[in-house]
Amino acid sequence: MLKRLTVKSLAAATMIASATFANADDHVSVEGADQDMSNGIVSASKVMADENGWLVVHRTDGTKPGVVVAHAPLRKGENTDVTAILTEPAAKGDKFMLMLHSEQGGTKTGIFEYSLGAKEDGPIKVDGKLVMKIIEAQ
Repeated sequence: MLKRLTVKSLAAATMIASATFANADDHVSVEGADQDMSNGIVSASKVMADENGWLVVHRTDGTKPGVVVAHAPLRKGENTDVTAILTEPAAKGDKFMLMLHSEQGGTKTGIFEYSLGAKEDGPIKVDGKLVMKIIEAQ
């Protein structure tokens, strides 16, 4: 009987530890890499969102976000191979910010309402920092 309780306790402790490590990877983030955008498509390899929202693609000089050139819907949780259609061509060497935006603050659910500087469907920040990844067109 004591052996069964010990084995059960060990199994329970292992499950708790595994859940703790899994949750450590479940934070909001955007992952992407430099890519060929000659087909008018830009992709993020993985986006972790803590709410439904948007992957928004901004042109950038490498320091701050500029005009929005693409967006794609996200669901809460892990999103992989998120693809957005560019609204203008991307030349080799152009830089883009793949950024996590909220669905909050707008007047229409499921409609992307953000424009640069607006509060509707605005950027998500963690500890005051944008959740984003800068990539370059190849």
